[in-house]
Amino acid sequence: MSKSPVRAQAKGAGRVAVRRDSAVGEQVPDGTNESTKAAKSKPVKAARKTAGKKETAVGAAAGTTETAAKKGAKSAAGKVTRAAAEKASPPTAAAKKVPRGESHTALVRRARRINRELAEVYPYAHPELDFENPFQLVVATVLSAQTTDLRVNQTTPALFARYPTPEDLAEADPEEVEEILRPTGFFRAKTKSVIGLSRVLRDDFGGEVPGRLEDLVKLPGVGRKTAFVVLGNAFGRPGITVDTHFQRLVRRWQWTAETDPDKIEAAVGGLFPKSEWTMLSHHVIFHGRRICHARKPACGACPIAPLCPAYGEGETDPEKAKKLLKYEKGGFPGQRLNPPQSYLDAGGRPAPSLGAG
Repeated sequence: MSKSPVRAQAKGAGRVAVRRDSAVGEQVPDGTNESTKAAKSKPVKAARKTAGKKETAVGAAAGTTETAAKKGAKSAAGKVTRAAAEKASPPTAAAKKVPRGESHTALVRRARRINRELAEVYPYAHPELDFENPFQLVVATVLSAQTTDLRVNQTTPALFARYPTPEDLAEADPEEVEEILRPTGFFRAKTKSVIGLSRVLRDDFGGEVPGRLEDLVKLPGVGRKTAFVVLGNAFGRPGITVDTHFQRLVRRWQWTAETDPDKIEAAVGGLFPKSEWTMLSHHVIFHGRRICHARKPACGACPIAPLCPAYGEGETDPEKAKKLLKYEKGGFPGQRLNPPQSYLDAGGRPAPSLGAG
């Protein structure tokens, strides 16, 4: 029995597949040549791709322009705010901060400028321990641990009057020495050190203080700090004295972030010519004792405030800062009973002897 033309047509119509091309979304009958479909879809795909890129580019450009506009507006607003603040309270020269990311060359220049400024403020800087010879200096420096130079200077006259040479101190009765050194604190340990170093000087160095670092550090109680004090001030050989004041100030000034004394010595030594090391130590230590104190720096009276990254940690009011100054800067006696004449000529006053009213 033959099929009805109508049914045949319906069957053929049933083979029509609805297919949506991803590029154009048109319907094509099943069996259409694939190359024809590809030919139709490629130009459209390319057109869409190009249009997409253009749209993305335009959007990015618009976004960039918008971002720049926002940044510009923010910057302008910031400038206006800062300008208003400065008008209300003008910044002083001391309020300048050292820029972050300071180069090594810039650091060297700033550090050396600080030293030059301090040399003008303290032209009379000197070791603040009384001594007449290398032996007295090495003993006094050992005694200065955990106490002030003033207290040592008030104590050593009696010690050196009783034991003027290494040979004399080497034979001393420890109990008698302890009684003399009691005012300096830790007197038993210090007695052991000064008698011990005197014996080494007598037995190994003929009663003379050696002028070499490697020999000095062999003496009981003598480390690199003490050795450099002796080398720089008794023998004229350059050295950096890394005491508590020196450590505090070089970190405040961001010369180094090191905390180990030997590493501080190496870092700071690299910023200056070797010939300047000894006087650099005196300048920094003088400044630390007189103005840049540990607990409350007198920032408002500091001559190097514009070069200091730590400005503002202490009192910034000039009048209040002046009241914090110590020793000759504050009109008070210094630490030496017998200071150099240059110090006295600059207005410094000698310290009182032990027990003086």
